[in-house]
Amino acid sequence: MAFSRSARRTSRLLGLATAVASAFVIAAAPGASHGAPGIGDPYFPDLGNGGFDALHYDLGVTYNPDTDVLDGSTTLTAKATQNLSSFDLDLQKLTVDSVRVNGRKAQFNRSADELVINPAARLPKGKRFEVTVDYHGVPEPLSGPIVFGSQYGWMKTDDGVFVACEPNAASSWFPSSDHPSDKATYDIRIDAPKGLTGVSNGLLVDSHTKGNRSYFHWRESKPMATYLATATIGKFNVQQGRTPGGIPIYVAIDPVLPAGPVNVYDVTAAATDYWSKLFGPYPFEETGAIVDNMPQAGFSLEVQSKPAYSAVRNQSTIVHELAHQWFGDEVSVEQWKNVWLNEGFATYAQWLWDEHLGTHTTRDDFVSAYNARPATSGFWTNKVDDPQRDTMFGDNVYTRGAMTLEVLRETIGDKAFFKLLPAWTKEHRYGNGTTEQFEALAEKISHKNLDDLFRTWLESPTRPALP
Repeated sequence: MAFSRSARRTSRLLGLATAVASAFVIAAAPGASHGAPGIGDPYFPDLGNGGFDALHYDLGVTYNPDTDVLDGSTTLTAKATQNLSSFDLDLQKLTVDSVRVNGRKAQFNRSADELVINPAARLPKGKRFEVTVDYHGVPEPLSGPIVFGSQYGWMKTDDGVFVACEPNAASSWFPSSDHPSDKATYDIRIDAPKGLTGVSNGLLVDSHTKGNRSYFHWRESKPMATYLATATIGKFNVQQGRTPGGIPIYVAIDPVLPAGPVNVYDVTAAATDYWSKLFGPYPFEETGAIVDNMPQAGFSLEVQSKPAYSAVRNQSTIVHELAHQWFGDEVSVEQWKNVWLNEGFATYAQWLWDEHLGTHTTRDDFVSAYNARPATSGFWTNKVDDPQRDTMFGDNVYTRGAMTLEVLRETIGDKAFFKLLPAWTKEHRYGNGTTEQFEALAEKISHKNLDDLFRTWLESPTRPALP
């Protein structure tokens, strides 16, 4: 993330009947238990779910911009990691109409932002199962100090909706195990009024218009964290092609926006190819951008395969979000406290881009950032690798994270440093990583003890000496 400062009436009746019936509790088979309501992330302890591993989401989204009503149907394919008599999904505020597990009607109830599901038969450990949730409502964007007070999640625009969900807003529009440690593949099907375009992750499998509705089927075949999923809808000018390196590219720009200072398509193509040389092979099937007119959102987000921008952004923001395709998307955090592994790396990529263009060296950018923040600044007091929930997107996470990488580069040398970056993405490809794992890999490649370096630049509550 970067900051720039009545077709469903029958199912609803069924849902009501199911909700009433939920007072009847099915006895669990011996050994079966309830999956934990969350994975226990210190910042978001109730996000994610225990007892199963999410494998694939099939999302059906029907949206009416006139009323802002979403009618959704989500089918999650998962694997039970314990014998389950019941389990949770994360879902914020929307009304559930019905739930089926393996094709059979399931009982359910709500507990705050948890959807508690009781299948008709227990789910044995190690076996796959499918749960389908039909639901409806008006998704509400989230707000608060986490994202500098900006709204985020499902955000209504003049002609549709802009969907950007980091860190905890995916469950505001679809039921899920809403934590980056539980990745899955996706099919996302968008049903929108004729004349609007639905843009999502991965490759466009099919699009067609029937009557007064247009349909778009997107498929993300690589594992993806929930917060990176989007179903952005609106009027867009679309440009498609391939980067000079041969990677498919899809750029959608709201036609009401001015051209801006950069050509989004060209910079996206160039940066995707350059990062592929430095960070490892491009991890997804398509690159691109979604550029929408959403002034209320003062941020851009590394939506997997197509970063989302709430306006036309500058070149530095574009290269930042594209670097996240490796650092944040291909390799995601195991816990949110290590978000510097996303943001510090993407910020350092901005410095690398300056160096690539010949405008500044990374050392120049490092020294400039260091000198701009005096020792008395609060910038130095908060830990970078555990910044706390409400300040997890603070400037120090981004900039001091990048400083850490520059000091690391200067300490171990270019040869080891530029071996380390693609080794990191390869070792954790489509998975998750921690600060401890990154440090261990850096020490393995450099043959140096780096404990003091990482503690000084990530944890010291005072301004370190300039190396």
